[in-house]
Amino acid sequence: MKIGFTLPHLHTQAHQVDKAAYFAREAEKAGADSLWVGDRNFAAVDPKVGAGGFGNTIPVEYNTPADPFVVLGVAAAVTERVQLGTHVLIAPLYPPVQLARSLTSIDLVSGGRLIPGFGIGWSPEEYEATGLDFTTRGARMNELLDALEILWTQDPAEYHGRLIDLPLHHSPLKPAQRPRPPIYLGGSAETALRRIGRRGDGWLPLCIVPTFVSVEMMRAQRAIIDEAAREAGRDPAAIDTILRVNVDRGVPAGEIADAVKSIGEQTGFDHFLIELTYLADTADAALDVVHDLLPRIDRG
Repeated sequence: MKIGFTLPHLHTQAHQVDKAAYFAREAEKAGADSLWVGDRNFAAVDPKVGAGGFGNTIPVEYNTPADPFVVLGVAAAVTERVQLGTHVLIAPLYPPVQLARSLTSIDLVSGGRLIPGFGIGWSPEEYEATGLDFTTRGARMNELLDALEILWTQDPAEYHGRLIDLPLHHSPLKPAQRPRPPIYLGGSAETALRRIGRRGDGWLPLCIVPTFVSVEMMRAQRAIIDEAAREAGRDPAAIDTILRVNVDRGVPAGEIADAVKSIGEQTGFDHFLIELTYLADTADAALDVVHDLLPRIDRG
């Protein structure tokens, strides 16, 4: 079993982003298997859609985000072993060439340890701020995946779609991982799950401990992915799963460890990301959680 943790980059921890390198080094020394960033460009004051696409409120933890590419690049430079992931980048918001360049750079700096995880997001305001149509975000994601495949594997490279158009250009710099880094996709709607089955190298689901853990729901979602993979002529077993565990504030380390063990036994998932934003207000407190939690989990 692999256990990962979020780097300091959201809410009050974002104000200590200068400790990201220290946190990454110490978490790796403590035995963490992966380190992660999320993505929030901003939180609207009067949101049209609430967090996760529900209601009309956004938690205060999303108000203060640090740049995920910078934070992950810092971690890449000071670690040697841990995988480095994004759970998840709101990928359609970014120009494809710039997105490919940033992720390629992180993969090269880390020596091929990048796990790029993408989602389409739920905030109309974030799309409005970039001049993009929120209603076409799924279609833009599909074209983005096509464009990245070309940008990461061809030189010269060009892509011409309905929403994304890239002229023929020199593209000699490629990621360390060949033919490209594995692309993981988040999402729980059937459209998103079927996209994962057709296109993804991995799935990035989430649960909340202790308030929202539905193994039955995760199994049902995974069944949709597997069905779509088979329909596309792919082997479902080749699609990995990494589960993000959001933890309610105040939940003790022992309860988190028990939840991870139970979910792993019931689902077969073997890589878990522990979200530290809600558990700790400072980078040092987040690191204390890492040191407290890891010895409690039998990783085989």
